[in-house]
Amino acid sequence: MDLAFTATTIEWRGPAPYVFARVPEEEADAIGAIAHRATYGWGCIPVSARIGDTDFTTSLFPCKGGYLVPVKVAVQRAEQVDVGEEVEVSLHIEER
Repeated sequence: MDLAFTATTIEWRGPAPYVFARVPEEEADAIGAIAHRATYGWGCIPVSARIGDTDFTTSLFPCKGGYLVPVKVAVQRAEQVDVGEEVEVSLHIEER
C-alpha cells in the first residue's frame, strides 16, 4: 500500500529525539484495514517513508485510534524539520 499526505509535525509526551507526523483520518482508516496483515506486533507497522528528498524506514505507532509517523533526527536535520512544520509524507506498507 502506498500513501501520501501532508501533516504538521508534533511532539508527543515531551521533547524526544523524534518528532511525529500524525497520519490523517482517511489514510489511518486505510492503514487500519490492513493493519492485521502488516503489523509485527503491539500495533506497530513497519513502513518505508519519505519526507522531502530523504528516504527512511520506521514503524507507525498506534495512537488514539490513528497512527503517528516517527521522524528520526537524521531526517529532521536533512529536511530542516522542526515541531509545528508542515511536511509531505509518503509511506509504503508491505502486507505480510
